[in-house]
Amino acid sequence: MADIATALTALLNDRDSSVDETIDRHFAEGYRQKTDGLWSDRAQFTDHIAHLRAIVAHAEVRVLDELVQGTAYADRHEVHVTKTDGTLVVQEVYLFGTLAEDGRFAEVHEVTHLLRGNEADRSLGTAS
Repeated sequence: MADIATALTALLNDRDSSVDETIDRHFAEGYRQKTDGLWSDRAQFTDHIAHLRAIVAHAEVRVLDELVQGTAYADRHEVHVTKTDGTLVVQEVYLFGTLAEDGRFAEVHEVTHLLRGNEADRSLGTAS
C-alpha cells in the first residue's frame, strides 16, 4: 500500500532512480491529481516532479495525521524543502486520495498552505 511520505521522499530525494521509475512504483497508470484547484494528468505530474528535482536539494515529509480505509487515503503532512539555493520552504498539505487495487495512488486531491518561504514558493505544489 502506498503512503505519501514514502512516495514523496522517493520522488524528491532518490536521484538514483529516474522520475518515471519512481512514479511507476507509487502511482497507478492513469494517475491524476488536483492541487490547489488545478488538475494534472500523469504526464503533467511527471513534468512537475522533474521540475522539482531541479530546484529541490532535499525534502523531508512529516506526516501529522493519516487515515487509510479500504481504498480511501487521507492525510495532513508538512513538506520541508531545502531548495538548491539554500532557502527553506515549508508547506502544510491536506490530501485526500484513492488507491488503486494494487495499492498505488490512483488519484489525489490536495490543498497546500505555505508556512515558510516567499510568495513565489506558494505555487511549489503546482510548479513545472
